[in-house]
Amino acid sequence: MSKETFIESINKGYTFKGGTITLGGAVLDNECQTDTLVKLPLRMMNRHGLIAGATGTGKTKTLQIFAEQLSAKGVPVVMMDIKGDLSGIAAESLGHPKIEERHLNIGISFEAGNSPVEFLTLSDEPGARLRATVTEFGPVLFSKILNLNDTQGGIVAVVFKYCDDNHLPLLDLKDFKKTLLYMMNEGKEEVEKEYGRMSSASVGAIMRKLLEIEQQGADRFFGERSFEVDDLTRTDEDGKGIVSIIRLTDIQDRPKLFSTFMLQILAEIYGSFPEAGDLEKPKLVIIIDEAHLVFNEASDALLDQIESVIKLIRSKGVGIYFCTQNPTDIPDEVLSQLGLKIQHALRAFTAKDRKAIRLAAQNYPETDFYEVDELLTQLGIGEALVTTLNEKGIPTPLVHCLLRAPQSRMDVLTNHEIKNILSKSKIIRKYNEEVDRESAYEILSEKIEAFQEEEQQAELKKQREKAKKTSTRKTSTRKRKSGIERFLGSSTGKTVSREIVRGLLGVFGLGGRRRR
Repeated sequence: MSKETFIESINKGYTFKGGTITLGGAVLDNECQTDTLVKLPLRMMNRHGLIAGATGTGKTKTLQIFAEQLSAKGVPVVMMDIKGDLSGIAAESLGHPKIEERHLNIGISFEAGNSPVEFLTLSDEPGARLRATVTEFGPVLFSKILNLNDTQGGIVAVVFKYCDDNHLPLLDLKDFKKTLLYMMNEGKEEVEKEYGRMSSASVGAIMRKLLEIEQQGADRFFGERSFEVDDLTRTDEDGKGIVSIIRLTDIQDRPKLFSTFMLQILAEIYGSFPEAGDLEKPKLVIIIDEAHLVFNEASDALLDQIESVIKLIRSKGVGIYFCTQNPTDIPDEVLSQLGLKIQHALRAFTAKDRKAIRLAAQNYPETDFYEVDELLTQLGIGEALVTTLNEKGIPTPLVHCLLRAPQSRMDVLTNHEIKNILSKSKIIRKYNEEVDRESAYEILSEKIEAFQEEEQQAELKKQREKAKKTSTRKTSTRKRKSGIERFLGSSTGKTVSREIVRGLLGVFGLGGRRRR
């Protein structure tokens, strides 16, 4: 196929009527075809996508380009920063001759710029705290997070029902544990009468599961103040979408917490956002870096829930983009929902790697211009194979794309720069305030104390009554003894005593004489 045919194919396939963002220029035979731009339609950004490639191929910079272009078009973005290298989007690029050269080859001018940024955190990283209450999860979702069986899930449902019926706020994990223990001990009779018996073995299994997620930091995630997802959809005074960077560098070894958080935020967005259909641009785009962490440690039930939410959340005007090393890190059920694919280079060191590359090549539209399986191992840094959906939902031609450079800094911010951004945050004070209002833990603790005090009072009363009976018996004995003593002390008693003694002595004496 000729170069002219290629240029015509790309220009036709990547020209859209509505708003777009520009990724870079089309490449044929290792040469960027100037003024042949690869663009993405904004109205299809809620169709989800994948950014994949081996380590060091430029995935992070692609995320940066993607987020800053969306922000410039007024689309708020949420980015999961696992490695801690996305903060540079808040600062302007310093420029470089190689950047100028790259943009000249693509056929676009380079303009340095930055995006408005909000830092969020699940742990000890600086930023606005992300929290959610146990009640907001509900019994079904909470059971799936703990990977409980049906019997154990039924007990969780009873705990939620008991708290609802008795007006006990179920906010954090200590509320849940206190309620569960109360229902098995002090309140056992009441609970069994109203809700049926609960197996102590099942309760023990639930407690162990709670301990497991507590050890990964979930006790800090559950609680107040709950994060409001509307704060993720803000724009600044210039109309740019705010890029919310969730700093997760210290939870890489706690995938259970990461999965829990991801499921909660997706479920909350799905539950609170109204139906939107197809908009000119999405309400929100969520980018999940190191996406394998979401799926690798998730239970089957949790995976099913995530897959269901991803399939349905598109109608809310929300797009989700996964970034990972290999497409196989993402379940097939999720991959089948993705409209955009940006594939950086893959490495083939073993027969298994080569097989995986051949399989990956089959996931892209057929093309007469590239040998996809070979090209996948030959892409340079900052190059990728791209296909998306046009405005009619039809896949665009597969194109080898030379990606533009980020307008923002391709490096992390300093601690001083991060502190400066935090000092200007409009939400950090709202969410970093410590809130620990009276909830199930405090209410049941008081109830247990009152119950224990009643038991103590009853025991003391029992002991006093026992002591009183013992005292009465001793007093009666003393009275009987004192009556005898008074009789013996009287003149009649003394006379009787003498006669008895004399009689006894006489008997003894008589017996003695007879023996002699």
